[in-house]
Amino acid sequence: MLQNNALLAQLKQQIRENTPRVSGVIKATEKGFGFLETDDGESYFVPPPAMKQVLHGDRVEAVLHEDGERKSVEPDTLIETNMERFIARVQKRDGRLAVVPDHPSIKNVLKARIKRGIDENDIGNGDWVVARLVRHPLKPDDRAFFTQIDELVAKVDNPAVPWRVTLARHALEQECPDAGSDWTLRDEGLTREDLTAVPFFTIDGEKTRDMDDALSIEPREQGGWTLSVAIADPTAYVEEGHAADLEARTRAFTVYLPGQNVTMLPEQLADDLCSLHQDQERPVLACSLEINADGSLGGYRFFAATMRSHARLIYDQVSNWLEDEGQSEYTPADNIAAQLKLLRDMTEARSAWREQHALVFKDRPDYVFDLDEAGNVLAIRTEERRIANRMIEESMIAANACCADLLATHVGHGIFNVHHAFDNDKAEAAQNFLASQEIAVECDALTDLARYKELKRALESRDDAWLDARLRKFQGFTSMSAQPGPHFGLGLPAYATWTSPIRKYGDMVNHRLIKRVLKGEQAPAEASQQLTEQLTERRRLNRMAERDVKDWLYVRFLAPSAVSGEAFDAEIIAINRGGMRVRLTANGATAFVPAPLMHADRDKVVVDDKEGRIQIEGEERFKLGDQIQVVLTEAREETRSLVARPAA
Repeated sequence: MLQNNALLAQLKQQIRENTPRVSGVIKATEKGFGFLETDDGESYFVPPPAMKQVLHGDRVEAVLHEDGERKSVEPDTLIETNMERFIARVQKRDGRLAVVPDHPSIKNVLKARIKRGIDENDIGNGDWVVARLVRHPLKPDDRAFFTQIDELVAKVDNPAVPWRVTLARHALEQECPDAGSDWTLRDEGLTREDLTAVPFFTIDGEKTRDMDDALSIEPREQGGWTLSVAIADPTAYVEEGHAADLEARTRAFTVYLPGQNVTMLPEQLADDLCSLHQDQERPVLACSLEINADGSLGGYRFFAATMRSHARLIYDQVSNWLEDEGQSEYTPADNIAAQLKLLRDMTEARSAWREQHALVFKDRPDYVFDLDEAGNVLAIRTEERRIANRMIEESMIAANACCADLLATHVGHGIFNVHHAFDNDKAEAAQNFLASQEIAVECDALTDLARYKELKRALESRDDAWLDARLRKFQGFTSMSAQPGPHFGLGLPAYATWTSPIRKYGDMVNHRLIKRVLKGEQAPAEASQQLTEQLTERRRLNRMAERDVKDWLYVRFLAPSAVSGEAFDAEIIAINRGGMRVRLTANGATAFVPAPLMHADRDKVVVDDKEGRIQIEGEERFKLGDQIQVVLTEAREETRSLVARPAA
């Protein structure tokens, strides 16, 4: 018997080796069939019967069938599934329990059981749960899909569903940490300078509670300014290795969602003891920056201090006063008013210097959601990057550049934000693309900071939105690194943040290193790769969570606009084989414009996703970066997506 089984296995292996096979990722369609897309860009048809054995996103190996020029595949081996853990809706019918994954491309109803310890009576039809796939038809000895419900996320009628489901999807914490309430100022062996008489001020949003930076500025006799930056000091309360520190390390960042913040540190620290409230003495880590009249950085000095904020200012009030002096209802106190004018002048000089010697991001507005207590969107406001926002931004960039220099010079490591404009494996492709646009550059110009800055300024002078959008496809992302490295986005040789320690764990790490330098102590070993990778990944997850909640709220808010067919100005931000994605200028929402909605005859629509261009009836009609007008046609809450068509 054993010999027969061995012979059968050997025969199967021989058949397998002599049968053409391909591997790739399954892409499902709404019509029951699908495609297997290989890593090298090939696409093979998967017929409906075979699709019943796989899920969208599965990486599989499949048998290749060829019938003349027609090719199809039959998946038979599961390599990897992305359904190890997923969000789903509960489906209860005739006493049978099942789940439907919350994914726009997965419509499968999967049989389910409930994890031991969860009362089935607590879970009802339509509830949101965390589930995982425990059986898959392509796994050995498995005949069908089967799942297990591991956690109830939210009842179907819970008004907090968008927030709870999104946080659970990305495995992020639902609540602020609770790590005790007995917080006392630690004796760290630091000499704290008394700055309580210095008229520091904060500028934040009206609802901000975790205020972590305060400024004071004065003119220098030789020209330029002395800018004092005082930063909240949570490490003065939280010792490394404390439960609150370990929890902050895990969370890495405060999660900012519309209508809800999930803090990195306990709220008593984040919003009270460490927050730089007006008229309250606070321990801080400070830096005095010498800024020359041309905006360049001179010397700097880090030190520990005790300070008191003399004024809590609001972005819009400060901008109104500075931009329309004499007409604004708000008027700051005289000692603060004089500083605001100095800070404005310093900001303009610093910004001009960075435009010439570094790089400056293009201003994009922020979109603020006004919500009622039930989480309903009352309005979405556009907040432009006005002078007060720029004043804080320029001050923090300068302070963080000084931190990077201090750590690189005196420690040799820290938590640095490193951004290479083009990864080595994409630099050649970017060079070829630029050459196709008659822009001749050497490959070294894409990976050398000084030469890249020259190229970037030259490209920006062209004011070509399509070129900018296409080039971004080749560019890399910012990552956290223990070693200093260039930040191509800012055009700086190194960049390390320390100005947001209430909300960023990497900033707490840098605070502790700065304090070591101040005390003349030897620095500990550099941060592990595991920590820097975790910080990078957590930042990515936080941004995805913010995007997902906003998408949900956008769909709810714009549902009436889809019913009425309201038109919106929009910018084309992506083009793929199925159509184009646009961003609505009025509120920041993104919508998809399917190719069939661009023309009554789909065959007359030619989408070039590689070039980012769309032709209709042989003429180019749309390209990346174009400003167009679209009409909303659908607001699909089940997929949190908006659908639109061109207005004309």
